[in-house]
Amino acid sequence: MRKYGTRKVLLSILLGLVLLFACMFLILNVEKLDLTDAVRDDAAGDFVELSEGLVHYQIEGPEDATLVVLVHGFSVPAYVWDPTFQALKRAGYRVLSFDLYGRGYSDRPDVEYDIDLFANQLEELLLGLGVEDPVHLIGLSMGGPIVASYANNHSDLVRGITLIAPEVVQISWKDIFPLNLPGVGEYLMAVVMEPLLLPKMQTSDFYQPEKFPGWEEKYRVQLQYRGTGRALLSTIRNLVELNSELEYQKLYETKLPVLLIWAREDQTISWEHIQVLQGFLPEMQIQIIEKAGHISHYERPEIVNPILLEFINSNQR
Repeated sequence: MRKYGTRKVLLSILLGLVLLFACMFLILNVEKLDLTDAVRDDAAGDFVELSEGLVHYQIEGPEDATLVVLVHGFSVPAYVWDPTFQALKRAGYRVLSFDLYGRGYSDRPDVEYDIDLFANQLEELLLGLGVEDPVHLIGLSMGGPIVASYANNHSDLVRGITLIAPEVVQISWKDIFPLNLPGVGEYLMAVVMEPLLLPKMQTSDFYQPEKFPGWEEKYRVQLQYRGTGRALLSTIRNLVELNSELEYQKLYETKLPVLLIWAREDQTISWEHIQVLQGFLPEMQIQIIEKAGHISHYERPEIVNPILLEFINSNQR
């Protein structure tokens, strides 16, 4: 009888824990909405149907001008380019920014979110928009290996590349533990990462986050749409397989001009990582921005924009 009583107590505790975890999921899960046509009607820009779903993009500037394509990083969607977009347009360029799959107002297909998905998205987007002339590519953070991958396969369609705080060094499974555990990662993404950690982490991209009030709230908008957490988690897990160093090695062989912009106070990409990149791209131009963090182009546009324009202007082959 005592043994039966112990089992009953343990079973009750187990059921209680299951109910507790289920309640936490229901309460803390922020994905409550679908990306509907009504939602997209309120978004600036346009949409195009590609092989993996609808992609949100914005393109402005003279149709006969050189196109500059902006590719954002891991999780902050295309609004991270707002100051850059406007500066390039004012300078007379045609500018394209877009949300990667799983971010912003683009679809969240149930697929593997790896480098091939994003590089193919970029390729299909340019084809879908009828872009035929060579473009300038600017990649931020994870956008760095994405634009490198595209350029490696289409070097004849690229004029030059700018890497802003690019991802360089491959991460390991231990770096993302326990998000790599099936079930555990999905639960943590829903009850910890999306509602708590990811929004709070965004301010670390700035050297002086107090100058950008509302940044966290702006980031939370995309988290309310179903499929965002799945996309972000899949991206995290696939980063283990992403060999950015190999992409940069191949990029050197294209002989395309490359500009690197990195900020002294970057908490995401270290100077040691930049030195690794230098080993693969010894001829790239390097500009170090003072008193700025990971997204220096947003924090110090008055410094970064002239650097971008000078580089783009000098590579109008």
